[in-house]
Amino acid sequence: MTDKKKIDKERQMSYDSLPPNIKDSLTEEEKQLFLTAEKWPDSLFEKLEEFIVKD
Repeated sequence: MTDKKKIDKERQMSYDSLPPNIKDSLTEEEKQLFLTAEKWPDSLFEKLEEFIVKD
């Protein structure tokens, strides 16, 4: 990704706390979306569904 968006520290901490097998399953694009995107694609939600807390 050529344009570097600011990475939120809380998102980085959340990413770092994911199990290695989950982090390994994410593409580089999905990783960047996890760290910077305002809206995630459905595919990312599916991979992370067991870690998402719904309000």
